[in-house]
Amino acid sequence: RRWAILAVLCVSLLVVSLDNTILNVALPTLVRALHASASDLQWIVDAFTIVYAGMVITAGSLGDRFGRRGALLVGLAVFGVGSGLSAFSTSPGELIGFRFLMGLGGAFVLPSTLSILTNVFSNPRERGKAIGIWSGTSGLGIAIGPIVGGWLLAHFWWGSVFLVNVPIVVLGLVAITLLVPDSADPSPRRPDPVGTVLSIAGLTVLLYGVIQAPVDGWGSAPVVAAVLGGLATLAGFVAWEIHCDHPMLRMEFFADRRFSAAGVSVMLVFFSLFGAMFLLTQYLQSVLGYDALQAGLRIAPVALVLGVAAPASAVLARHLGTKVVVVAGLVSVTIGLLLLTDLSPSSGYTPVLIAIMILGLGIGLALAPATDSMMGSLPGAQAGVGSAINSTMIEVGGALGVGILGSILNARYRGKVTAGLKGHAVPPVALHAIESSLGGALVVARMVGGSSGRLLTELARSSFTSGVNLADMVGVAVAMLGALVAVAFLPQRGRNS
Repeated sequence: RRWAILAVLCVSLLVVSLDNTILNVALPTLVRALHASASDLQWIVDAFTIVYAGMVITAGSLGDRFGRRGALLVGLAVFGVGSGLSAFSTSPGELIGFRFLMGLGGAFVLPSTLSILTNVFSNPRERGKAIGIWSGTSGLGIAIGPIVGGWLLAHFWWGSVFLVNVPIVVLGLVAITLLVPDSADPSPRRPDPVGTVLSIAGLTVLLYGVIQAPVDGWGSAPVVAAVLGGLATLAGFVAWEIHCDHPMLRMEFFADRRFSAAGVSVMLVFFSLFGAMFLLTQYLQSVLGYDALQAGLRIAPVALVLGVAAPASAVLARHLGTKVVVVAGLVSVTIGLLLLTDLSPSSGYTPVLIAIMILGLGIGLALAPATDSMMGSLPGAQAGVGSAINSTMIEVGGALGVGILGSILNARYRGKVTAGLKGHAVPPVALHAIESSLGGALVVARMVGGSSGRLLTELARSSFTSGVNLADMVGVAVAMLGALVAVAFLPQRGRNS
């Protein structure tokens, strides 16, 4: 029943991976419905990520120790409860808090699905196909989120983007109980509480700094302290794990180039994907003027291409080698992002369509072989921790993509719009709204009306587009770095290829 098991795992994965981008199309709606600021929007998106990334290594370790099916059931249930509560939030603060709960559940779901898959599909060739389908599902969820979110927002209130998760979670819990076998490390080591605390604290503090940077600036004291403190704590975690006789995470995994180089490639792929989706959904709605559903449908081609490319990449990797396929994928990601660096308020949809199709092709090609390379390098008993590292790379990459590209976008937008308003008498309250976000500027423009309102709209949209272009240039550099890492360090073929 392994292919039926894979289907159940993919549904569990889909409902969680869908979550981040289904929310992106709702961001302009949340500005109006909950009076969310740009800072609130950043935290609503990243609250899930910060808890997820902080807890995922611990969750993978607990799954190895106590059973991966149980970890999957608990995680899915917590995620479902958090989704239901998020749907009825009455303020940005409440929504952020419930997103933290969803992140806690997600920390148990994603690594459990991959570790169970790795144990169910022990044949390397079948495992490659299964991971191709798993990777396609992961990317598909991220890519079709705007479509689902747009349709829901067109027919229901904003809370439906969270409430839709609940029935899927209930069906998933039933199917997991009936179909999915349990597995665990047959010889688990003693618990590692010190490593647990250090990993949670280090990842949480580091990501707090990354997420807060667009608000306070990368040079601000709180951000610098958080980033340096997080890195120092993670260095302490590594030092402890090296010298501990019962480590939660065996550092020798990283000595294998299949594991470490593939992990970096996965991280940079998701940096590009999360960052690009965060920018594009706002550009399509606030600059080109599409509503949420129209924007979601125009993001759809990335899902279609990615969904075909990810399963096909397993076949290509078997014939051409992992390195060739991963590098080709990262080069395609670079080209796709490069095409997004020359947008304007009058560009229209065509350049976006071409760019996202190339982007989807690249992500689909790179993700599955890199993931298979990581998991194929590990013993089955350590699949939970190994898949947790893979998931950490995904979420850290995604958080960095949204945090870094989002901060570049915000800084460029604020600088351009402030310069454009220089010499004009703008009330402080209106000026704050204009500088805080494009959505705020458009609200002020509608209130002002007339030629002044039109000029403000043009200024805000051109400033925002300039920020998107600059942020995508950074994304291009990151994708190129990923390709260079893969060329230099990723083996041509795995041991079982």
